[in-house]
Amino acid sequence: MSLKSRLNRSELTIGSWVTLGHSSIAEIMAEAGFDWIVLDMEHSVLELSEVQALIQVLDGKQCPAIVRLTSNHPDLIKRVMDAGATGIMVPMIKSAADAEVAVSGVYYPPRGQRGVGLARAQGYGNSFQSYRQWLEDNAVVIVMIEHVDAVKAIDDILAVPGVDGYIIGPYDLSGSMGRPGDLNHPDVQTAITQIMQAGHRAQKPGGIHVIEPDPQALQQRIQAGFNFLGYSLDIRILDSICRTHLQSIRATLKK
Repeated sequence: MSLKSRLNRSELTIGSWVTLGHSSIAEIMAEAGFDWIVLDMEHSVLELSEVQALIQVLDGKQCPAIVRLTSNHPDLIKRVMDAGATGIMVPMIKSAADAEVAVSGVYYPPRGQRGVGLARAQGYGNSFQSYRQWLEDNAVVIVMIEHVDAVKAIDDILAVPGVDGYIIGPYDLSGSMGRPGDLNHPDVQTAITQIMQAGHRAQKPGGIHVIEPDPQALQQRIQAGFNFLGYSLDIRILDSICRTHLQSIRATLKK
């Protein structure tokens, strides 16, 4: 079953983030069994050529590749989709108009405004028509809700046709509320609850990025009702495992 179908059914899916450009990292994480992988162009040094190479690796593992964009720009959307991405994750969606721009950038006319080109996604020109059908059946648009203005417009945003789900950016959200990093502040928690309630009303799957590799924290988010969850990222998993194991080894050696 495609990721889009699973999202439409509001199934629980758990993915992770890749910020490092080595293909083996993406391959290892896909092989581990994540339901999807985000290739993060916003907060990493990943270039488009590296992103395409990582998409190719993830395709080989039948793991959907979602590209987190640097901005909601049709030119960038077109290029990552032409590279073969399953979908996009769009930062700083603040209004229904913003969401419409994102969806329009993914789909060809008459549904959208995406320019037609022949690249990897279209079989290098050999399978454009089949790709058009694939797009309708499989493309995924995830909006990032990470500003107080988005909270105010959340029902309108999630009502935009073509928006398949949302994910909360808690740090930027708290910053937009004048409380950067204070994720436990009651106002920030209230905003998160409002977003989740709107998702339930719209029957759109949504979640939040659990940054630290902490299974208990992930379980708490599942119990809270989220069903599209990002679990940590390559650099935090690597750092956390290295530090935890070395601390344990050194503590044993001191005995």
